[in-house]
Order: sequence, then C-alpha cells, then structure tokens
Amino acid sequence: MKIGIRNKILFGYGVILVCLIVSILLISNQISQMQKQRNFIINHDIQVFNLTGQVERSLLEMQTGQRGYAITGNAEYMNAYELAGTHLDDDYKELYSLISDNSSQQDKLRAIKASIDNWVTETSDPVIKLKNNGRDQEIQRFYAQNPDAGAIKSVRDQLETFKGTELNLTKQRAADLDSQNLWLRYMMYGLLLLTAIVAIVIGMAISKSIVSTVQQVIGNIKAMTSGGDLSRRLNVRTKDEIKELAMATNRLLDVMEERSWVQTGINQVNNQNQGISSLEPLGETFLKNLADFTESAMGAFYVKDGDVFVKKAGYAFGTENAKETFSYGDGLAGQAAIDKKVVVVNDLGADYQPVSSAMGNIKAKSLLVAPILYKSNAIAVIELSSFGEYLPKHIELLNALTESMGLTINSVLGQMKIKRLLAESQAMTEELQTQSEELQTQSEELQMQSEELQMINEQLESRSEDAEDKSKELEQAKEELEAQAKQLMASSQYKSEFLANMSHELRTPLNSILILSEMLAENTGKKLASEEQEFAEIIHSSGQDLLNLIDEILDLSKVESGKLEVHFGEVNAAGIPEYIERNFAHLAAQKGLYLKIDKADEVPDLIYTDEKRLNQIIKNLLSNAFKFTSHGGITVSIDHVPGNQIRLAVTDTGIGIPKDKHEIIFEAFQQGDGATVRKYGGTGLGLSICRELAKLLGGGITLESEEGKGSTFTLLIPAHPDLSGITEEQKTQYEAAAAAELKIVQDKSDADSYTEQDVFEGRNVLIVDDDHRNIYVLETALKNVGMNVLTAENGQKCLEVLQSSAKSVDLILMDIMMPVMDGYETMQTIRGEYQMNDVPIIALTAKAMKNDREKCLEAGASDYISKPLKIEQLLSAMRVWLTK
Repeated sequence: MKIGIRNKILFGYGVILVCLIVSILLISNQISQMQKQRNFIINHDIQVFNLTGQVERSLLEMQTGQRGYAITGNAEYMNAYELAGTHLDDDYKELYSLISDNSSQQDKLRAIKASIDNWVTETSDPVIKLKNNGRDQEIQRFYAQNPDAGAIKSVRDQLETFKGTELNLTKQRAADLDSQNLWLRYMMYGLLLLTAIVAIVIGMAISKSIVSTVQQVIGNIKAMTSGGDLSRRLNVRTKDEIKELAMATNRLLDVMEERSWVQTGINQVNNQNQGISSLEPLGETFLKNLADFTESAMGAFYVKDGDVFVKKAGYAFGTENAKETFSYGDGLAGQAAIDKKVVVVNDLGADYQPVSSAMGNIKAKSLLVAPILYKSNAIAVIELSSFGEYLPKHIELLNALTESMGLTINSVLGQMKIKRLLAESQAMTEELQTQSEELQTQSEELQMQSEELQMINEQLESRSEDAEDKSKELEQAKEELEAQAKQLMASSQYKSEFLANMSHELRTPLNSILILSEMLAENTGKKLASEEQEFAEIIHSSGQDLLNLIDEILDLSKVESGKLEVHFGEVNAAGIPEYIERNFAHLAAQKGLYLKIDKADEVPDLIYTDEKRLNQIIKNLLSNAFKFTSHGGITVSIDHVPGNQIRLAVTDTGIGIPKDKHEIIFEAFQQGDGATVRKYGGTGLGLSICRELAKLLGGGITLESEEGKGSTFTLLIPAHPDLSGITEEQKTQYEAAAAAELKIVQDKSDADSYTEQDVFEGRNVLIVDDDHRNIYVLETALKNVGMNVLTAENGQKCLEVLQSSAKSVDLILMDIMMPVMDGYETMQTIRGEYQMNDVPIIALTAKAMKNDREKCLEAGASDYISKPLKIEQLLSAMRVWLTK
C-alpha cells in the first residue's frame, strides 16, 4: 500500500490535531466543572448571606414596629411589624431550602427560628395585647425592665454564628477551586508537552525518511557527474514518492551504467585494433576482446572473399564439424549477412559443435552471429558461443561496433590490396626489364626512362588510391563523431530533464517547509517557546541549505550542457566594494576577523559584464575564504591590469591548500581532503561553478596557496569583452532584458510613499496551485496582511472562479506545473479569450530551468518568481503590481 509524503504529513498533522482536540476537550470539561463550582459559590453562598441578613433585618424591623406601635399606637407601625414578620417567614423558608445539603446549619437555623418565635410569643405579642387593651402603664413598666434586649441579642448572636460557619464553608469551596485550578494548569502543561513530543517524533520520522533518500540520490548524482561508481543502487522501504524517486534514479543509473559499459567496450576494441595491418591478427584481437566483454567461450571470424565468407581467425575454435567457408543464406551466418542484423539463439540444439578443452568437450548454450558492415554491405561475419545467455547490452555493443569494425576491416583489406598490387607491379617491372634487355640492348637509356616514368605513374596511382581511401576514412570518422555527439547531446538532455524534474519535485515540498518554518521562527503571536522557535529556525536553515545545494547542482548541469546564459551589461565597478562590505562585514565582525578592501584608482567606473554572475563568483570566493579562516582576516584587492582586464584577488590567512590539491578543488564535488569535508562541510561545487562562470565572462581564476599560510584566489575578467561574434538578435535580447530589469527596479522604487496596509488591505487575490500545502501557506501569509484570498487547484478551476466570483480579482498567483490545465494555457486564456489584460499575474514555478521566465512572460505573466518562495520577495513583487 502506497502512503505518500503528503499523506504522511497529513497523518502527522492529524495526530497532533487529535492530541490538541483531546487536550481541549479535557481542559474544557475541567473548566466547565470549575465554572459550576464558581457559580455555586456565587449563587449559593452569596444568596445564603443575603437571606441571613434579610432575616436579621426583618427581625429588627419587627422589633422597631412593635415598639413604635406600643409607644404611639399608630397602626402603620403595626402594619410594618406584620409585613416584616411575613418577610422573615419567607426568607427563612428560602434560606432553609438553600442549606438542605448541610444538616448542622439547618439545626442552627431551626434554633434561630425557635428563638425568634419565643421572642414573638413571650415578648412581642404580650406587649401588643397590652397596647390593644390600653394598658400603657404596664407597657412602660415592661419596657423599663427591657426584657426583649437579651432575646434579640441572643438571636443576633446565633445569626452571626450561622454566618461564620457559612463563611468558613465558602472559604473551603474557594480553596478547593484554587486547588482544581492548579491541577488544571499542570494538566495543560503536561498535554502541551505530550503534543510537542508527538509533533517532534512525527516530524523527525517523516524528515528522516525524506532526507536519507535525498542524500543517497545526491551521492548517485555526484557519481554520474564526476565519473564515479555507478553500481550503487538505492534501497527504499517506504512506499511513497521518495521510493518513486529512488526507483527512477536506479533506472537512470542502470541506463548510464550500461551505456558506460558499451562505450568502454567500443573504446577498448577500437584501441586494440589500431596498427594491425593483416586480417588474421585483426580477427584474433577482435575475437579475444569480444569474448572478454560478452563472456563467450568460442568464436570465429569470417571475411568476405568474392561470393563466400572465409574463416580468418578463431577463438577456442575446434576443427570438428566446423565450416571454413559459407555463402549468403547458408545457415544463420549466411542469413545474418543477408539481413544485416545480429542473430541471437539462447537455446542451442544438440547438434551444435561443443567447446573443446584439455579435459574434454563442453556443450555451449547460446549463439550470437553479427554481420560487420561497410557502406551497408556485410564484409565480414562474427560467430560467438557462450555457456550462458547473451544479454541486451552484448547485442548493443556489437551493433555499435559493426560500422567502426567495418571501417577497420576495409582499411586492412585496402592496405593488403595495395601491398599485393605493389608486389605484382614490381614483378612485372622486373620481367619487362629482362625482356627489354634481351630484345633491344641499344635502347637501354630509353627503357630506363620508360621505367622511371612507369614507376612515377604507379606511385601517383598508389598515392591517389591512398588519398581516396583516407578521404573515405575521414568522412566515415566524421559521421561517427557526429553520431557520438548526438548521443552525448541526448544523454545531456536526459540528465538536464531529470535534474529539472527532480528540482521541481524537491522544490515543491521545500516551498512549504521554508515558508512555514520562517513564519514559525518569526513567532508573531508569541505562541512558541524559545526552544521551539529555535527548532523552526534550524528547520528553515536546513531547508535553505538543501535549496542552495539544488541550485548549485542545476547551475553546474547548465554549465556542463552549455545552457547557462550570461547577460552582458554596464556594471558599476565602484559598487563592488560596497557589495562586499554589505554582505560580509557582519560575518567578519562575528568571527573576529578583519575585512580589508583595496580598489585601485585606475579601475574604470563602468565595466561591461554580467553583474549577477560576477556577484555570484565574488560571493563564492569570499564565502570560502571566511569558511576556512579562523584568525587574521581577508583582503580583497581590485585593480586594472594590461590587456584591459579587471583583477580581483581574495587573500585569506586561513588553512591554505596543498600544492597537489590546487587543480582538484576546482572539480565538481571535490575539496582538499576528507578532513576538510568533515570539519568545514560543503559540497565542493562552489569553485567549480566559479571557474565555469569566469570562462563564460571571458576570463579565468587562478590560485596561489601554501598549506598553513593562507590562499589567494585571483579572478581576471575583461573590462569590455569582445562582443563581435554576438548576433544582432542576441544584442537586441540583451538590451530588452536589461530594459525589463530596469523597469522592474523602477516599479519597485515607485512602490516604496505606500505602506503594506495601504497596498494589501481589502484587496482580492486568487491563488492557483495544485499543492494544498502551498495554498495553505500562501493563504495564511496573505490573510495576515489584510488580503481577501480566493483559491483554485488547477487552471480550469481558476477560469471557473473568474467567471463565477462576484468579487473583482486584483491579482493572480499562478503555479505553472498543474494537472488538467497548466499555468501557460491558463494565462493565455485569461489574456486572450477573457481579455483580462489589466489584472497582474505573477507566475510561480518550482522547475526553474532555462527560458522558463521568457515562456511565462510570453504566455501572459506580468512577473516571474521561482519556488521555494520567500514571503518578503513575494510581497515586494505583489506590492509593485498592486500600486501600478
């Protein structure tokens, strides 16, 4: 069952999401319980205190109403007394029901009610009866004794005791709530830690499954580009896109290994055949080499002589039942001569001649018959037999050798014919000379002159034949070289396409990795801990290193195939020191090194070169200098030398390079030694690319270094290279490219009086991409700056969105490599059929090969950005087009 990288990542996110959901549910449940307890405290305890106070107030109001009525006889006091009594009964009942879960408090409350009822019965009601009967003197005597003060005080004391108990219960409930709150905090920390551990484990497992195979692919690519071991194969257990990449790489290695084997065989056979001037040793040498390469046990070499083929050489060839000659159509060999095709039989019958050895005869299993062609005619036939089976590569080797071997055999036959004719001519000359001497001795002088003329004529005829044969051989060699050149071009094209497709497949997931890790590292919401933020920065740095490696391999491939373009234009030489200072001063300060830049006055202010490639060379040379220098510093000197050349020398006080390594470090994937690789890292591509770029700029790079005493890399480029060989069309292209770059720079400069909020806020952007990871990343980033985001997963969906959306689209981000309808066709339809010429379209692609930018602009793109994207770069380009 195939589980893709996308599904693995989605599974990892799903596990993390489940952990987060479970954590949220547990925390939510605990918070709900705490909320209930909090509400209980608020609704229960506070209400208990309120009702207790109301009971106490009602009691005091009853006392006040009773005394007011007893003193004044006013009925309003009596009404207040009765109303307070009613309220007291109602509040008591409600309070009693609230504390139904606490029997001891209910007992206290019943005691309080009994005291109040006793006060009413024993004190209050008798006074009221005395007032109703007009017995005021008894009332005065009653109040003089103040009999109800103690009863009221006793009730109030009981109420205070009751409230104190309730207060202690409230404090206990608050303490329990605090304890639960602390437990909830610990539980949150534990769940967050568990989620982080799960995320890290899943991330490491997925990244390991990807990176390990990518590293093996890189190792095999190094072997392909540097002539290394092609026998190693990738073994991937996972069933995902990485395994498909490994299988594709293994198939490519199989093809390249077989081609290498065939080419080695061709070279060895041709080299062994050089200098041989007769058929027998030529056939024996040819058969021996073929037997070694094809693992044959026996062989025979037949050459055409008139209408038959005659055996001229054999390899372990017995005489029993063996033919010395055969004709066209006679057996497999004769039929192969007619068909001019290689014949293979991997299951020989019982009648086939056995292979002889000192210990007896051994039955062969397979037979191979190959015609040798010259000008599309069979001039020789080779028969080989083996104990095993003949493989396709053996047949391919023989097919490749038939034409070149035909040339060799024809050349040997020509030489033999010339020798025979020369011998016959000499014999005839001697015979004629003898006859002439016998018949006419007096004409010796005339005869001698005739002989000299005849010899001269024969020499001229011989030279003419030699010249004709040489011309034919040269023509044939030219055709062969052209065919080999075509094969090399096809191989180079296959490798370039493979590297381009590999770049696309690697850049697509890298785009999400780099952007998401960058967004995490920025920690805008301050949600990540410092260690997690550091993890994100490490992920982003590692992804950037992998991207740089991919770019370097692609650059090297373009250089090797001659597809790397240079665009010459005017470059401000005075800005070179500023470029160096801006990019490397902070690095020098960080490592505690000095950085000294000397520019001679005679250096012209303007030079004519490719500024991008020049800066790439300078950056690589200085990066190497800082990498291998731990004390002292780096000096950069720029001056003008004879020949109208600019010399830029980078001198460091670093580890230096042994003299026997001065050439090897300029080769791809090479460094000084293994210790250098382990200590300082790197791929060994930088200097190789620098040297090739310097050649494209019309110059070169030299090295002066001694181990332990630092190094000096010197770049020499012409200040004004010779462009006489460039066509007018190329000059027009260079001028158009320069004008386009200048316009983009001016547009970006014009987009600086606007702020991001003014440019992006409320604008509508349509993202067209078949990779949901890229859509998620871009959608998140663009929503953060205030944009409204629409999405489509291919070109057809994009057109449907443009037709159906009620919102006007202000800008389109268009991926190129998509199913159903790709970016090129979609942009052509938008510009042509839909006539939407005012909407900016920024093309996004992960292939990043030659002419991609021109193809995108021709299809209707306004701008072009290669993946992986940098958010700031994308926002900058969008800001330019949204402000126009």
